[in-house]
Amino acid sequence: MYFFLLNLSLLDLGSISTTLPKSMTNSLWNTRAISFLGCAAQVFMFLFFISAEYYLLTIMSYDRFLAICKPLHYGTLLGSRACVHMAAAAWATGFLNALLHTANTFSLPLCKGNAVGQFFCEIPQILKLSCSHSYLREDGLLVVSACLAFGCFIFILFSYVQILRAVLRIPSEQGRHKAFSTCLPHLAVVSLYVSTAAFAYLKPPSISSPSLDLVVSVLYSVVPPAVNPLIYSMRNQELKDALWKLMTGYFSKAVNFSSVSA
Repeated sequence: MYFFLLNLSLLDLGSISTTLPKSMTNSLWNTRAISFLGCAAQVFMFLFFISAEYYLLTIMSYDRFLAICKPLHYGTLLGSRACVHMAAAAWATGFLNALLHTANTFSLPLCKGNAVGQFFCEIPQILKLSCSHSYLREDGLLVVSACLAFGCFIFILFSYVQILRAVLRIPSEQGRHKAFSTCLPHLAVVSLYVSTAAFAYLKPPSISSPSLDLVVSVLYSVVPPAVNPLIYSMRNQELKDALWKLMTGYFSKAVNFSSVSA
C-alpha cells in the first residue's frame, strides 16, 4: 500500500504542478499568455499525470481487495515485483494516452482565435478553436478513453462490493471501522475524480458555460490531488495526534492571548 501511495503522491504533485504555478504566475502578472509549445506541454503533462493516477487508483482498489478479501494470499498474489510491474504499467499507459491525445489535438488547424477559455490548456477548450472536421478523430479518442475509464470504474466498484461483503463479515467492530476507514475515502475520491472528469470531457456543448467549465475543471484537476494526501495522511495515528496537539496548542495560545488582552 505504501509503495502505491508513494506513486500516487508523485502523480498528485506532478498533476497540480502542471496547472497551478502557471495560473498563479499569470494572475500575479495580470496576463493570460502561454506559448504554443508551452500549451502543448501542459496538455501532455496534465493528461499523463491524471491518466496514470486513475490507472494507479484502479490498481490500488485491487490491492485493497486482496488485502481485505484474501489476506493469507496477499504476499504471493501481490509481491514486490508484481507491485513494480503494475505501477510501471500505470505510468506507461498514462504516457501513451497523453501522447496520443496531445499529438492528435495539436495536429488540428486552429482558426477560431487563440484564447482558451480556461485557467489552463485543456483539450475540450482547444477543440473549440478548431475549424476542421478532423476534430471528430479526437472526439473518437475521447470516447475510447472514456470507455476505458468507465471499465476501470466498474472494476473499482466491483472490488469494493466484494470488500464491503468481506468487511460486513468481520466480527470485530474495530476491524470493520479500520477496513472502512481504509476504503471509503479512496472510493469517494475516485467517484469525484471520474464524475467531474467525465462531465468536463463528455458534456454536450449546449450546457457549456465559462463559469461551469471553470468549476468542473477545478474539481477534477485541483481538488483530488489536494485531497488525496489529506485523506491518506489522516489514517496515520501519529500524524493525527501531532495535528491534534498543534490545534489544541494554537487554541490554548489564542485563549491566553484573549485573556491577557481583556
